[in-house]
Amino acid sequence: MIPSVYEPERFSSPEYLAVLDDSQSPATLSLPASCIEAIQNQGEAGYPHEICGLLIGSITENGWMITEVRQVENLNTARAADRFELDPAAYQRIDRALRGTGHEIVGVYHSHPDAPAKPSPTDLGSAWEGFAYPIISICDGKVADLRCWSINESGDRFQQNAIVDAA
Repeated sequence: MIPSVYEPERFSSPEYLAVLDDSQSPATLSLPASCIEAIQNQGEAGYPHEICGLLIGSITENGWMITEVRQVENLNTARAADRFELDPAAYQRIDRALRGTGHEIVGVYHSHPDAPAKPSPTDLGSAWEGFAYPIISICDGKVADLRCWSINESGDRFQQNAIVDAA
């Protein structure tokens, strides 16, 4: 049974609604079942704190083709229940290791404990154009939802991206 997705009141506030573009992006996130399972397991294991990680793969004309996910430490210990800070040293280490492999870092995923899989103003403030941003909702320690987002063409809001099985 999928747990109910909690939606704290702040997600209905003008500040939170302002980061969402109502139109769906044509770009898709092609994500193998093994990667989905890894993100789900990491999110549940990290609950009640946010987990974060990197999407490894390539960018295609249709979106992002993911081959691997790698969890990275959340350095935000003060507000780990509702914020993440991706370890920059781990990012750089993984980026260097991928050089010449034909794969690169193409996105960042994270969890929202006891909150919906929707981006926040904080998420928008740290997002890069061209990257995919899957968010996994973990409610009461169990996976509730997984959605992907990317920055719209104007660069000022998130659009939702379809997630497709890369099988």
